[in-house]
Amino acid sequence: MNCASFSPTLLESELFGHCKGAFTGAVKDKVGRLESTHGGTLFLDEVSELSAEGQARLLRFLQGKVVERVGELKTRAVDTRIIAATNRDLRHSVAGEGFREDLYYRLNVAEILMPPLRSRPEGIPFLAERFLAQAAAQNGLSPIPVMEDEVRSRIVRYSWPGNVRELQNVIERCVILAGCGRITAEHLPERLSADFVP
Repeated sequence: MNCASFSPTLLESELFGHCKGAFTGAVKDKVGRLESTHGGTLFLDEVSELSAEGQARLLRFLQGKVVERVGELKTRAVDTRIIAATNRDLRHSVAGEGFREDLYYRLNVAEILMPPLRSRPEGIPFLAERFLAQAAAQNGLSPIPVMEDEVRSRIVRYSWPGNVRELQNVIERCVILAGCGRITAEHLPERLSADFVP
């Protein structure tokens, strides 16, 4: 679940659920994602985007393993594991008071730091092939388009400020433009060509 893609009010309803009549548009009871993943794992992407109230509610859940739907006083026991990710340095956000320190320590049980894509260029071709297959499948293309060597060279040498998401979007663009044909340098965005020296 991407925490940045919901307004604070909708995020609470999405995470914790709501009861009928809790707010305008709540025409029936809704089970939240925490409750619906009982016995499993919920991945919270961009957890740093949670509002102050959302952070407080998530902290209460992590401390007590119970959820309270929006507009309801009843609590429900829920056994859901949380995996959280962010592209921000949460320690810095805690120091700047943008993220609750107590929530940071509750979430930071086992930290995995991922270096930026530019620091691991050896993995770029493998990710590109994976995204190529995904984009071809999503667009109903068979056979899967083939990348020319020049395209591979350019994607390995590019700095990828948008990291993996940017790479995925570039590959998807190439697939859309190339169809079932070969992916050439012409299919790449200009930013991948500007500073390229073969």
